[in-house]
Amino acid sequence: MPDTALQIDRTMLPRSLGGALTRGISGKCPRCGGTHLFRKLLKPVDRCRMCGQNWSIQTADDFPPYIAILLTGHLMAPVIILLGLSPAVPEWAMMLIVVTLAASLIAAILQPAKGGVIALQWWLGLQGFAGHAGKAEAGVS
Repeated sequence: MPDTALQIDRTMLPRSLGGALTRGISGKCPRCGGTHLFRKLLKPVDRCRMCGQNWSIQTADDFPPYIAILLTGHLMAPVIILLGLSPAVPEWAMMLIVVTLAASLIAAILQPAKGGVIALQWWLGLQGFAGHAGKAEAGVS
């Protein structure tokens, strides 16, 4: 499987890191933005169907779960404090609310975090994208 992607019009490429991250976070191909980045919940497609970018070389590894846990912890802290200070909420109800909310937040944040990490790697030319940085392809220095 060659590592080179198809030639596309430069106007389809993101003009900044923010543009690439926005596409990745929304689950779209960071390079062309035209199709889905994931074929399953956290499994990226091998190649983009529109631009041919090889996404099998990404190595997001543990960074997306770290981001999801970090964000969830910061969002949950005020909720836990408020529930803990409320004498009307029994402990078992507080634990049920906290665990359910935390699990839901992590599940909701995990795929966008992975898409953002993949977009970041591609844009900066990190890991498997070395020599094929998105910012170099887009002509941004």
